[in-house]
Amino acid sequence: MTKGIHGMTVYFAAARTVTRSPVARALSRRTPGRAANDNGDTVGIQANDNVIHAALRHFAAHGMGAARQARSQAEAAFFAGDRQGYDWWLGICRALDKRIAGQLEAAVPDAEIA
Repeated sequence: MTKGIHGMTVYFAAARTVTRSPVARALSRRTPGRAANDNGDTVGIQANDNVIHAALRHFAAHGMGAARQARSQAEAAFFAGDRQGYDWWLGICRALDKRIAGQLEAAVPDAEIA
């Protein structure tokens, strides 16, 4: 206990442990968590990279309407009976906008594609 500048008593209490000190916790570096878009699937990394690159090229060509255009391509492939093309464009649509891809998947059941 010491007297402060203006005659007030000042008490100092050190933290019991470093881990309990609010200042130490605030200044410590935390290990980064997983990225929000990292689903942890290591099986299809190469295929996923191909879709991501294609989605980025598609976005560069079509801008903000790229997901809607990818949905149109997927629908066209579906009606042409092209399952591989449908899956490809659905993957691009999913990479660009999961909501639009979900609407497409709900409208096009898997059983209907031969």
